[in-house]
Amino acid sequence: MYETSTISVHGLDAFSFLQGQLSNDLGKLESRTSIRAAWCNPKGRVITLMTVSKSADGYSLTVPATLGDEIVRRLTMFRFRAKVEFKLIAAANSSEDPAVAIDSGLPWIGTLQSEKFTPHMLNLDMLDAISFDKGCYTGQEVVARTHYKGATKRRTLKFESREPVSTGDKVSDGERDIGEVLNVAGNRLLAIIPTARAKDALSVNGIALELIPLPYALV
Repeated sequence: MYETSTISVHGLDAFSFLQGQLSNDLGKLESRTSIRAAWCNPKGRVITLMTVSKSADGYSLTVPATLGDEIVRRLTMFRFRAKVEFKLIAAANSSEDPAVAIDSGLPWIGTLQSEKFTPHMLNLDMLDAISFDKGCYTGQEVVARTHYKGATKRRTLKFESREPVSTGDKVSDGERDIGEVLNVAGNRLLAIIPTARAKDALSVNGIALELIPLPYALV
């Protein structure tokens, strides 16, 4: 199981602060119990993915447990004069089963993957984790430019390997490395590669990969 932490966010400026930090629109929570969102650095690289929901006095952020303390530290650093407080209220809760997440095409960003990939590389535009009309947030300029220029050439795709591989292993076309393994569960994996190479003969450490369709379409 993936392990998660819950961060409580409350205060008079909780909505406006998070709205200016996260990739999705918190206004969606008026009609939904939760939304997916990314928190990006100024270069548009994803620090973490999270599930956001309303709480009695603010919001709850469900984040990878390995990043919980660091996320609270960095959110606090960016708070400035905003009236908002953060508290890590739970750690190491059981989260979604990695087989389930990989079969659903849902990426998991832990310590090894943090600040390496853009939201589009992680298919977050296909997973309703980005709002393109909510206004500015950290990294928004890079994310919007990628989206409107159609500049996404690398995506998260699903594969099956004949033998287990490891997160961070390189995907090869037999001559050079062209991508990286993102998440693994048994012989199923998510990897970020150029979409134009998806149907090529690819391998990881000499282990052949078979492309498996995602449950959603990439455009």
